[in-house]
Amino acid sequence: MMKLLLLLILLFPKSIAAQGDSLFLHYKKLNDSETRLPEFKDSDSHLKLKLQQLQVINQSRQKFKVANVQLDILASRAANKMSKEAAENNFNGHFNQAGEKPYHRYAFAGGKDHVSENAAGYWTTGQLDADDATVSRLMKEMHGEFMAEKSPNDGHKKNCIEKIHNYVGIGFYLVNGQFRYYEEFVDRYYTFISVLDTIKAKKEFILKLKPQQGQYFYCLFAYYEKALKPMSAAAINRTSSYADFTSNMALDLWPADLAKFRKGEQYEIKLKFTKPGIYYIQICQDGKEYTKAPRRAASNGKLQASGIVIVVE
Repeated sequence: MMKLLLLLILLFPKSIAAQGDSLFLHYKKLNDSETRLPEFKDSDSHLKLKLQQLQVINQSRQKFKVANVQLDILASRAANKMSKEAAENNFNGHFNQAGEKPYHRYAFAGGKDHVSENAAGYWTTGQLDADDATVSRLMKEMHGEFMAEKSPNDGHKKNCIEKIHNYVGIGFYLVNGQFRYYEEFVDRYYTFISVLDTIKAKKEFILKLKPQQGQYFYCLFAYYEKALKPMSAAAINRTSSYADFTSNMALDLWPADLAKFRKGEQYEIKLKFTKPGIYYIQICQDGKEYTKAPRRAASNGKLQASGIVIVVE
């Protein structure tokens, strides 16, 4: 009996270590194969820190009985980029100095999924040690602050435990006495086959994409905004939140409209925008297809998993 107990004590830590090594190698392969935003690629040591922080985030989600999220490499690089700009320029918030919101930055990096951001910063007049232990401690503290929020001011906490999120990007940057930390929660459910980033005004184009198996596209909203305006660090610091849309809806398509564009399992959605600017496209799916207009149609409760941004010239 004693020999068996000793054997279990010796083998169990090795099995846990093997799982950790396997997980790291999986994400290292993804990290090495991702070609977008190469200047913001994580080193192996930083990738390991993020995998530790991923466990922290998933522990928070488990407490609220929602599924774990996986680490998203592209969203992590976009978060690294934002963290660096914020720390080096003494601002903290959801806008960068180009006036870009989270969905702009993720889309301009090549992302097409829906993204929701948490942001936090720490600064001191002294110096912060740039070692892994300090970074790990600060990330855990900032995530802990998100989870300690109380209603009605608990937007970060709600974002952390939103059940439809299935990926997260984690970004951080430390310089002198400035530390920034970003969580980019991603909703990845659609397959994007052909999506243009830039088009000419008044020229018809086609979005090709697929919903989840057994699902149908329910509605499409295209929000318009003019060319983005630069923001000062002071203006960013005064802006505590962001809207995941604009007040100018350029186009809305509903179930019967979208049904006409279905070609088997995929949709080929014909669109045309006449006015130059930026168009942010959100698409929702549902388990039922409507070939005729339903008596009532609303996007509430429908899964929205696109974050397409198209620049119209």
